[in-house]
Amino acid sequence: MPNVLLIGDTLRSTELRHAVPVEIGDLFHYAELDGRRVAIVWSIEGDRITAVDPGIEIIAAETFPLDDLIRDGVDIYEMPFVQTVRKVVSLGLREAVVPRSFPAGDADALRAAGVTLTVDQRAFDDRRRSKSPYELEAVRNASRGAEAGMAAIVELLARSEPGDGGRVVDGEPLTCELLQAAAVERFTEHGCRGDDLIVARGPQAADGHDRGSGRLENDDVLVCDLFPRHGETAYFADMTRSFTIGEPDAEIAAWHEQTLEALELARAMCRPGVNGGDVHRAVCAFYAERGHPTQMTVPEGTVLRDGFYHGLGHGVGLDVHESPSLGKVGHELVVGDVITLEPGLYRHGFGGVRVEDTLVVTEDGVEAITEFPYDLDPVHALSAAR
Repeated sequence: MPNVLLIGDTLRSTELRHAVPVEIGDLFHYAELDGRRVAIVWSIEGDRITAVDPGIEIIAAETFPLDDLIRDGVDIYEMPFVQTVRKVVSLGLREAVVPRSFPAGDADALRAAGVTLTVDQRAFDDRRRSKSPYELEAVRNASRGAEAGMAAIVELLARSEPGDGGRVVDGEPLTCELLQAAAVERFTEHGCRGDDLIVARGPQAADGHDRGSGRLENDDVLVCDLFPRHGETAYFADMTRSFTIGEPDAEIAAWHEQTLEALELARAMCRPGVNGGDVHRAVCAFYAERGHPTQMTVPEGTVLRDGFYHGLGHGVGLDVHESPSLGKVGHELVVGDVITLEPGLYRHGFGGVRVEDTLVVTEDGVEAITEFPYDLDPVHALSAAR
């Protein structure tokens, strides 16, 4: 691996969080060169970093004072770039690879000072692909939170009853917002965060990114996509289940059965060395044989809102969407990849179904991390989950 340079904080930069596994909200500098791993960081953060990873050399940011810049009247907006150059040059770093998210202003200042920077996102993605035992445990912890959130949703759905104007639970209207809040509360109980979740009803379920809102009809379908982040480690999990309440629609039930078959097809194909794009195409072919439009069967450039219109899956870790890709363009899978598989069927203005599991690629296949029943009926799902 060539020299590495990262600038940011570990709340927003997942490349930095992977290198320095501590929650740090203030900007700092991190480099790898000549066998050294160095963090130039405010001194109050140094002990926390050392406690987690003593292999990281700590240089206090206070040893680069601003006093001379203040005396010289340097503009406040230029000071950070001057400081970046000072810190990087002090390490003897003259060239490095950086991620595509590297700050443009710092890059301009460093290049003007003679430091060669090369954007190489693949290098940073590859560092995070094969998860360590610590990372796998972190994803498993997030998954337990996701499953607890899904169980909270199912409990409310199973207790709900038809009412005047829509479903009722515990004497109150049953809404997407109520279900979302119940899931978030359960996330918190399991040490997870995540209020950006999807509980979408009826026609909303046909839009993969509609969070869902409003009261559930007496006969309805829901797509529930939960992706909480574990608070201590910052690793995500991702899972989706679909449910019907009241009188199930026959078409939705058929879609759900086919989607479970598609999930099993994909699981059987996934193993080290298989390209995620090939798995995506196989699922597209499966759906197309059953009369559904897919990304692979419509003319290029077509806006596809019905059928199977999205990618099959993606990597999961410090980002909820990261490498590898299992879509039109895919990566070759490696041992230790944590991935999702999320086939689904939709019709705009009508509804949809999706199921999604988080899995880890093993030597000879995949192992499920998500543990939750697939039942379309929430009463059955609740019974199976207990």
